[in-house]
Amino acid sequence: MRAAEAIRLVAAARTDADLFGADQPARRYRELVAALHPDRLPTDPAVRAEAIDAFVHVTTRWQARQTTVLGDYRLGAPAHSGDLADLYDVGEDRLLKLPRRPTDNDLMAREAHALRTIAERGDPRYLPYVPRLVDEFRHRDAATGAERRINVLAAAPGLHDLDEVRRAYPDGLDARDVAWMWRRLLVVLGLAHRAGVVHGAVVPRHVLIEPNAHGVVLIDWCFSAAVGSTIPAVVPGHGWDPEEVLKKQPSGPGTDIAMASHCMSWLMGPRVPRELHTFAQGCRQRSLGARPDDAWRLLRELDQVLDRLYGPRTFRPFTLTP
Repeated sequence: MRAAEAIRLVAAARTDADLFGADQPARRYRELVAALHPDRLPTDPAVRAEAIDAFVHVTTRWQARQTTVLGDYRLGAPAHSGDLADLYDVGEDRLLKLPRRPTDNDLMAREAHALRTIAERGDPRYLPYVPRLVDEFRHRDAATGAERRINVLAAAPGLHDLDEVRRAYPDGLDARDVAWMWRRLLVVLGLAHRAGVVHGAVVPRHVLIEPNAHGVVLIDWCFSAAVGSTIPAVVPGHGWDPEEVLKKQPSGPGTDIAMASHCMSWLMGPRVPRELHTFAQGCRQRSLGARPDDAWRLLRELDQVLDRLYGPRTFRPFTLTP
């Protein structure tokens, strides 16, 4: 294709179908780009200017075709990939969560229900510890007919998951740094349990921290369940699921408490003090009925252990660059 022909085609096109054709749009795009590329244009200034305008128009339109539109949201490349969904930055500190398989729609519905329930019943002071559900809707793929449930979540900037934290401290974290993470994780669990919700997947990649302000956010509520019901699935890749999850038995606050104590012990590694090791083991009794079942009471007990170890609490700066 010559530059003059490409310029005429671009000028005449009113739709993407006119411009790129219906059968092989990628091939047409490559032909247009090759014909209009500035390195291959004639020296005539007028022709070059016209061709460059056409080139910019073609590349802009092609880029727009690569952006998926779901509802009121335009999606580019995924910003994050979770256990069962891809997350897209849709601006205004919001993430759109799109399940990769329609068979996981029930898990997306669980997350939306859990976040609504916590927002309605929870103490407003602690709601920043969980994502805020901004929107939820269904989308049907025009090509396959598959329908997916989509959640849009408010996302605070500057957060890091515990996997990233542990990589920064391969020899384990000082227990004084883990202390504030543990305390805040118990707060969010207390918030959820009082609302009647068990998270069911308290693993390092679902616990996010804000290092400077010592913030904690517990994400991915897709495995959540009402207190006393069963967790729907096992979270892949860690092997920390309590017995009641593996055996499809009723869950409770102790389900989350056991998994949270695994996270904290894992963060400290060999640096865990004996007193905190004993405390964590008590949270991980094999039987659900033998574990603590009140995160708020457990928080007070943790504070007593920390007070005996380190004295009155003081703010301890934390960084991901040891």
